[in-house]
Amino acid sequence: MEETIGVTDTARIPGQRGDLLLDSAVRYAEERHWEVFPGTRLVPVPGGERCSCERPECASPGAHATGPGWEDLATGSPAALRRLWSEQPGASVLLPAGRAFDVLDVPESAGFLALARMERMSLTLGPVTRTPDRRMVFFVLTGGAAKTDALVRKLGWTPEGIDLLARGEGHYVAAPPTRVGGRGAVQWACGPTPANRWLPDVAELISPLAYACGQEAAAVRARRGE
Repeated sequence: MEETIGVTDTARIPGQRGDLLLDSAVRYAEERHWEVFPGTRLVPVPGGERCSCERPECASPGAHATGPGWEDLATGSPAALRRLWSEQPGASVLLPAGRAFDVLDVPESAGFLALARMERMSLTLGPVTRTPDRRMVFFVLTGGAAKTDALVRKLGWTPEGIDLLARGEGHYVAAPPTRVGGRGAVQWACGPTPANRWLPDVAELISPLAYACGQEAAAVRARRGE
């Protein structure tokens, strides 16, 4: 059986462990040649935890960039990552999009439906994460984010109308085993393996993803009585 990055690690977390986060960051750099950078961390406080950014209403506690200069922190050097995490133990593991990959971000229910359709279609997937806010993130070749709008519109939808978000250069994603406050940890739905080292082009995945997102959007409107 092929080893999958992060799967055993996510199962071991109930808490944010600095050594586990650093180990995952180094493995992403060494095994996938992804650039990585440290984000905020969770800080213990009486009665729970708070984000190191200290904003009371932080939307992604312990799982976002520390400031506007995050692009300059991203590195694929294991030695540099060890240094960064020694300076910021417990920091979240963040991956910049637009360098080794772009991502498509969809509602979790639509993501599961799309995965089932992709399996029936025998499509080759790249890595896919599940986030605690019930989203799925599909990794695709760089340049995919720029092509997504036209591809979705060609199929008869708009990306905003079906809640399909494409992210490339200038964006980042949280990687397992990063934990988002008390909501839980980011996990791999389809982990990185040698078999999916070569990422799919967005055009290969957009049809089942757009269809699944369209079905989910229609169901949401029906529940609202729209």
